[in-house]
Amino acid sequence: MNEPLVTKNSSIQQSAPQHIRPRVRISRVLTHVLLMLVAVIMIFPLVWMLSSALKTPPQQVKWPPELIPNPFYPQNFVQLFKLSPMALYLLNSAKIAILSVIGMCFSSSLAAFAFARMRFRGKNVIFAILLATMMIPYATTVIPTFVIFRWLGWIDTHAPLIVPNFFGSAYTVFLLRQSYLSIPQDLMDAAEMDGASFFYIYWRVFIPLGMPMLTTVAVLQFLGSWNDLFGPLIYLNSQMKMTVQIGLTFLRGRAGTGVEHVGIIMAGSLLGVLPMLLLYSFGQKYFIKGLARAGLKG
Repeated sequence: MNEPLVTKNSSIQQSAPQHIRPRVRISRVLTHVLLMLVAVIMIFPLVWMLSSALKTPPQQVKWPPELIPNPFYPQNFVQLFKLSPMALYLLNSAKIAILSVIGMCFSSSLAAFAFARMRFRGKNVIFAILLATMMIPYATTVIPTFVIFRWLGWIDTHAPLIVPNFFGSAYTVFLLRQSYLSIPQDLMDAAEMDGASFFYIYWRVFIPLGMPMLTTVAVLQFLGSWNDLFGPLIYLNSQMKMTVQIGLTFLRGRAGTGVEHVGIIMAGSLLGVLPMLLLYSFGQKYFIKGLARAGLKG
């Protein structure tokens, strides 16, 4: 009596997925089509920027517009370096961004390790105060910090854009602390039993295991420093110390907005965007993995 029931139930279980599979396939196809459409919309400005950087002035106003330049006109990049010291702008931005990444990663990871694994009095209170600083608007601290940097003689130098990053930030400390909390305590206990110091444990255990989140912090800091316009606009005065963002604004004012200069401005914008695209493309795997790991334990 049981055998027919078993075969009947098994046939129902086998037939059900066959009715569901077409719906699942259709939903997956629609999802991929939607994502591809969004990706095309997001990437089209970059493609148009590249296309405009390689067009002649008459091609800029041609109707209907052409996406592929014919012929290619690389002279826009030559004119770019003649009108402005773009190579110097790129070097200044790279210097500020790289040193900021080094300072932010080192200081924030040390503080995060202390909050995650070390025991000391008032740790939770200090961490709560640190997180509370994120609620202070940036506009309220601009004038006091400018007065301090002027008193130090750092105006028209890159120091105000680099040195503060060596003291970390509440957001990056929070991200790294969440990542370090997901590392098993047994690893630290074993290292302590072997006589390892806190700094040795931090350097040889937590830095390698927390590399995905540390890469995420590095990418975010690099993007923030590279795209910063407000800070350099306040502290930098001489043209030889300008960054890419100020340099592009200066270039637009010097070259003008005429059709003959559209390709030059697009060429400069492309050079300003290219390092960020390369950095994110190489660090995308660690970036997503680090953000996903930050929420595992709190």
